[in-house]
Amino acid sequence: MNKAELVEAVAKKTGFTKADSERALDATLESVYKGAKKSPVQLVGFGTFKYAKRKARTGVNPATGAKLKIPAKTVFVFKASKNPKF
Repeated sequence: MNKAELVEAVAKKTGFTKADSERALDATLESVYKGAKKSPVQLVGFGTFKYAKRKARTGVNPATGAKLKIPAKTVFVFKASKNPKF
């Protein structure tokens, strides 16, 4: 499901217009991204969003077999709930 399909599904379920549904979805996602920078965002029955640090590591170019260094970075992570509730 892509964003347009998600917006359409939300609009159908809530009775909002597609434009209102898209604004609500954008606001929700922006709040989750910004909130996760401060501390994990947990939606009970759905999952947890957070930022995690990934260590530097050595990788291999599959085409040439050459080793390369992959730098450390921070990534956005989602961990699904074990028992989703809807």
